[in-house]
Amino acid sequence: MEDDLNQFGFLLKAGATLLFLAASPAFAFAPPDPQGSGVIVNAFGWLQGTLLGTVATVAAVIAVAAVGFMMLTGRLNWRHGGVVILGCFILFGATSIVGGIRSAAGG
Repeated sequence: MEDDLNQFGFLLKAGATLLFLAASPAFAFAPPDPQGSGVIVNAFGWLQGTLLGTVATVAAVIAVAAVGFMMLTGRLNWRHGGVVILGCFILFGATSIVGGIRSAAGG
């Protein structure tokens, strides 16, 4: 039984290695915006600016403060509180994270 598990683990590692070696960068094609979609693109740009701007910053500060207080008083598990704080870092650092991945990939 243990030998079967070792063999399965070896096959799993070998398959993952082959998939990693066979990977190639994806070159995404971004077609131009269709004619007349400028209003929609501007609306989504405004929405993104609003959700990642001052409104989101204030909401995140309030959320982190509330979660931190609940963690300190023992009302919230530390793991769940950490997930909220990590989510805020990922939300606001998404642009930097993608930029870092692109530069690491050579793009």
